[in-house]
Amino acid sequence: MLSVTIEDVRSALPRVRSALPPTPLWNWAALSDLLGFPFYLKHENHQPVGAFKVRGGINLVEATAPAERAGGIWGASTGNHGQSLAFAARRAGVPCTIVVPHGNNPDKNEAIVRLGATLVEAGHDFDAARERVEELARREGGRYVHSANEPLLIAGVATMAWEVFEQLPEPDVILVPIGLGSGVCGTCLVAHHRRQHTRVIGVQARGAAAVAHTWKTGRWQTGAAADTWAEGMATRVPAEMTMEIMRSLMDDVILVDDEQLRQAAYLILKHTHNLAEGAGAAALAAALAERERFAGCQVVGILSGGNLNLAELPAILACGQRIVPQSPAAQRPEQGDSHPAD
Repeated sequence: MLSVTIEDVRSALPRVRSALPPTPLWNWAALSDLLGFPFYLKHENHQPVGAFKVRGGINLVEATAPAERAGGIWGASTGNHGQSLAFAARRAGVPCTIVVPHGNNPDKNEAIVRLGATLVEAGHDFDAARERVEELARREGGRYVHSANEPLLIAGVATMAWEVFEQLPEPDVILVPIGLGSGVCGTCLVAHHRRQHTRVIGVQARGAAAVAHTWKTGRWQTGAAADTWAEGMATRVPAEMTMEIMRSLMDDVILVDDEQLRQAAYLILKHTHNLAEGAGAAALAAALAERERFAGCQVVGILSGGNLNLAELPAILACGQRIVPQSPAAQRPEQGDSHPAD
């Protein structure tokens, strides 16, 4: 039996909905034209912390007994998980400490502090920061929250996929970025329950592909480095719980390189006027890379977050100038530039 069930997701729904309205699911005409099939973006960048992970933080903190969280909430993050925990902890009135790697996205660091958390910088990457926070939490006490090996987190972020099926009951494909996999696992759980014909496909950065390689080969693999500008996918070591769910329910994984991520971020900015961080652009990057495979399908891409380090924007804009124009396909709705799912 899997460590997270659809009943866990059902239990998470009222907790999440008490704090967060549903995010939009938009069919952007220009992106659909470019791809040649209907393409929808699920705008988790519209969350109050700019990313989907806030769903998991709210569910976990609300479901944790007051005595267990009295010593505070602890987590390691490159930004979005940390903001999620900080947001939920402030809402519940409990202290929160987040450890980030040195050189982390400064805008995400500032957002974590503004949400009331204590910020600690340690280690050269996410996994080194994770090791440090595990030491601190053992020494100081409180509730340590791993960014993936947490059933309450996975159940919380699964409410994102629940909304997709409420807005678009029969998607053929859902593309979900993978850091450690909480988002894709939650999506798999919901899709398996709501419509088993829907394929759930993860997307990972080619320079940080330990999760993808472990999933494909069945052999545990770690990376020496996480070589990608997309910090939301910059992980070297898979997580046991999410890998178990992915191995059971995920249909496939697609790797994209940093240039493809920048191109997708540019196209999202140009055609939707939304800012996507690297992980947030991954679904569109995968759809562009595999457009022939998805011909004739209704495809949903999870725009997981918009917390872009603005220092990356010049490279994204320069990358956009290198895109070869495509002739539009006959997919455009009759009115408007975009339209929501029915």
